Amino acid sequence: MDGLVLLLILVFCCFTMFSSVTHIGARPDPLSLQLSSISAAPILSPQTQQPPLSATMYAVSPGVKEQVKNSNSHHLNKRMLIALVLVSSALFVILSFLVCFWICWSKNSQKSDSIRSDGGRGISLAPILGKFNSMRMIGSSISRKGSVSMIEYPLLEAATNNFWDNNILGQGGFGCVYKGCFNNNFLAAVKKMNCGGQDVEREFENEVDLLSKIRHPNILSLLGYCIHGETRFIVTELMQNGSLETQLHGPSHGSALTWDIRMKIALDAARGLEYLHENCNPPVIHRDLKSSNILLDSNFNAKLSDFGLAVINGTQNKNNIKLSGTLGYVAPEYLLDGRLTDKSDVYAFGVILLELLMGRKPVEKMTPSQCQSIVTWAMPQLTDRSKLPNIVDPVIRNTMDLKHLYQVAAVAVLCVQPEPSYRPLITDVLHSLVPLVPVELGGTLRVTDATPVTGPKPA
Repeated sequence: MDGLVLLLILVFCCFTMFSSVTHIGARPDPLSLQLSSISAAPILSPQTQQPPLSATMYAVSPGVKEQVKNSNSHHLNKRMLIALVLVSSALFVILSFLVCFWICWSKNSQKSDSIRSDGGRGISLAPILGKFNSMRMIGSSISRKGSVSMIEYPLLEAATNNFWDNNILGQGGFGCVYKGCFNNNFLAAVKKMNCGGQDVEREFENEVDLLSKIRHPNILSLLGYCIHGETRFIVTELMQNGSLETQLHGPSHGSALTWDIRMKIALDAARGLEYLHENCNPPVIHRDLKSSNILLDSNFNAKLSDFGLAVINGTQNKNNIKLSGTLGYVAPEYLLDGRLTDKSDVYAFGVILLELLMGRKPVEKMTPSQCQSIVTWAMPQLTDRSKLPNIVDPVIRNTMDLKHLYQVAAVAVLCVQPEPSYRPLITDVLHSLVPLVPVELGGTLRVTDATPVTGPKPA
């Protein structure tokens, strides 16, 4: 609006300048006035004294008056041309300046007001960040993190009631996650990381760096961070239903997770993983995908979290990357040879599918000195249609269409293949799961098509 007003003022000034210049250029010439008075004089009578010869010739010569008029017209046209050139140049300079000013203003507005989204599906942090009154935007506290929100430590201390034990939501390898209640009863999760070495610092910077650039409905949203002495804090949105691991293997043992909800969780996780592999530039490998890093909101929408170990695809090799991950989810080629690709994430996703199907942990102790992985135990039964219904989690057994069960089992078998080249891309997995999820949960399955078929009774 201000730019439009400025433009109108400048155009008015230029119009005034143009009018004044043209007025000056149109002012009569003294010689022209003299000729006019001569031509308007009365014709001398015969009795009147004759003027000198030169004056008589000047007055009665038919070409002189026309030549003077042409000369005056030439001077007038020249002045008008000069005036037009000057005004046009001035207008061009002013309009060029206004165009440059408008472009710069638009870029700055977009940079400050917009946050990158995923194909129209991304979410804006502006309404969320506005709830933190003590938050200040910085751009250089952490290298290459752009404009990231720093939250003052006293605000975190007050929000978590001085990091009270009753506010602990979960515990990880480097610290605890607390529930924080900020202004206007806005809830968020505060991950506290106790820096005991370079690994913590590296993971902290890596997670803040990646999450500050990623915006997707199936990836946890970063709200801010804090550095306080040797302690690091990452503040994210709060997921009310905790992690998939807690829901499956906690006190409820998956009782809240129906077949449809489990398929929705798998679909959401696949969408988040597809965004990392296919839409991020360069692609991102999560490297620590597991049920405890899949968080669920109040509607059981799933989001990927914990990007401390994530790496950019193509920048890693056996010599410059430390072997990391969680037993039971690590792909065999990465564990044995250090080969890490997007297919390593696909393997971990296959393990999560098996957890959702069977309700079992990825690694279970057989004896105090012997463990068995879910892949090793389930693989022979997953390909046998007569045995498959018997190993399904009792909570969901006989509640799904057997055709859907066989299809999910087939996808899981492909994902956990020992050879990476035999595993599908996560996009292919996603397309296989979409038809199995009801429309109201984000898939394409119509409720009338989902008629449960009773399978064989457990042995």
